[in-house]
Amino acid sequence: MRSALLCAAVVLASTIVSAHHSSAGIDRTKSVELVGTIKQFSWTNPHSWMEVEVPDQKGGTVVWKVEMTSPAYLVRAGWKSTTVKTGDEVKVTVRPLRDGSPGGLFVSVLLADGRSFTERPIATTPPASPNP
Repeated sequence: MRSALLCAAVVLASTIVSAHHSSAGIDRTKSVELVGTIKQFSWTNPHSWMEVEVPDQKGGTVVWKVEMTSPAYLVRAGWKSTTVKTGDEVKVTVRPLRDGSPGGLFVSVLLADGRSFTERPIATTPPASPNP
């Protein structure tokens, strides 16, 4: 009986973890470019987040919630916790949510000073090894 309960707990826990990392709600076939202002940037584990205020057609703003990867990956890609700050004007590319609500998965950001950041380091070609 005890082992059956333990197995059930393991299956339930793995289902919850799997659901947390599911990307079923993201439309990976589309990209949306958001031009707006950083409302909030959260440098946290397991995922960093940014909220971007984007002007709408009615003269107001819509807040897009953008999920990113962990700070460990962002650091490897050249980020610091201060790379983006509240009030920064940005262009953010996201993979949008399938249901059309204002949110998505981060792809890249272009800052006002021209610097561009993604979540992964840019691949570089290793130097050629000398011939013996």
